[in-house]
Amino acid sequence: MIHARAEIVGNVWKIVAREGDPVAAGDAVAILETMKMEIPVVAPTAGHVSRLLVDEGQIVQEGDPIAEIDATVGA
Repeated sequence: MIHARAEIVGNVWKIVAREGDPVAAGDAVAILETMKMEIPVVAPTAGHVSRLLVDEGQIVQEGDPIAEIDATVGA
């Protein structure tokens, strides 16, 4: 599994992708809010979201995994 990770400390403002959704590399899977800025958390590779690891409203630290991406699905 490959993880989409938070690049900054923040609050999970919105989860964009759902489990099972296909994603392309660079697609947003969630949006973090920090200091009134919205920072997307993007899929590092194409695949499907196999599991979401956070909930909306949760505080995350830099490097925390946000979602698991299964790059083998559909390959």
